[in-house]
Amino acid sequence: RHAVCIFYLVLRALDTIEDDMSISLDVKVPMLHEFHSYLYQPEWKYMESKEKDRQVLEDFPTISMEFRNLSKVYQEVISDICHKMGVGMAEFLEKKVDSQHEWDKYCHYVAGLVGIGLSRLFSASELEDPIVGQDTELANSMGLFLQKTNIIRDYLEDQLEGREFWPREVWSRYAKKLSDLAKPENIDMAVQCLNELITNALHHVPDVLTYLSRLKNQSVFNFCAIPQVMAIATLAACYNNKQVFRGVVKIRKGQAVTLMMDATNIQAVKAIMYQYVEEIYQKIPSTDPSSNKTQQVIASIRAMSLPGGPMASRHHYSPIYLSCAMLLAALSWQYLSTITKATEEYVQAGEN
Repeated sequence: RHAVCIFYLVLRALDTIEDDMSISLDVKVPMLHEFHSYLYQPEWKYMESKEKDRQVLEDFPTISMEFRNLSKVYQEVISDICHKMGVGMAEFLEKKVDSQHEWDKYCHYVAGLVGIGLSRLFSASELEDPIVGQDTELANSMGLFLQKTNIIRDYLEDQLEGREFWPREVWSRYAKKLSDLAKPENIDMAVQCLNELITNALHHVPDVLTYLSRLKNQSVFNFCAIPQVMAIATLAACYNNKQVFRGVVKIRKGQAVTLMMDATNIQAVKAIMYQYVEEIYQKIPSTDPSSNKTQQVIASIRAMSLPGGPMASRHHYSPIYLSCAMLLAALSWQYLSTITKATEEYVQAGEN
């Protein structure tokens, strides 16, 4: 618990620097590169930030002291991820997401590394087997699935804020400018572009299911599984949906609560994934350029998530347990959404 808490605060501090538009690039880039070393400098703090979360920089000696009180195995994980993320943030300060490979790379820096770091902490705590932390490809996919879902869903909000995170390699086949997708006369092409990106994101689901199937600890499982089922439900709501280009598409609150309460074991999660990919399958237009690819990836997900037993193979927990599980899930989802959003904001600002 303490390790995950400090991990969050350290990355929040790093992200606050990255997001602060008042810091010049010639100052910011070295800070991002060296930030991991500040964990071992008891007096280091930054008092000139204008960001709303500046307290984590002004009180950084408190955070770094607690970091140094963690066991060495936790310190090593947090410092390493902090270093890699700082380097990645610096890399994307002045360049756009062009190819699909670059999209994966950007998502790795802002979310995949979080998944890898958390996985290594789970294994270091011995709550989970060593393989959970060692298999960085699966842990990376956990982060990429959430990150891509956020980017896809937030098209209009990002456009209004002047941010662009859809990969040029994809959207340039449907419009001259990414902003053109929001024009009513381009809605058909916009939806086709949307469907292609959702198909891309769905390729991470088999990795997600494999990752979750390895988890043994109930709290860790809830922490990891609930954001993933929220993501698949969000993609199902967005697929072939013109509303993505007109407003915010969100899953209903009651639907979210049901997902939180149901996603407590791997069979239930597989059943949920199956349900939502079937929902997507039923909406695939025969004329969609990505229809074959979408059908193929759904077939692979079906093969992994075919209900082997009753969908109601769900445990019954006390109301207090469920409340704690839901709070934990909400925090994990909020963390990834918040750190992602803050990161995205400055990347775009750097481009401008």
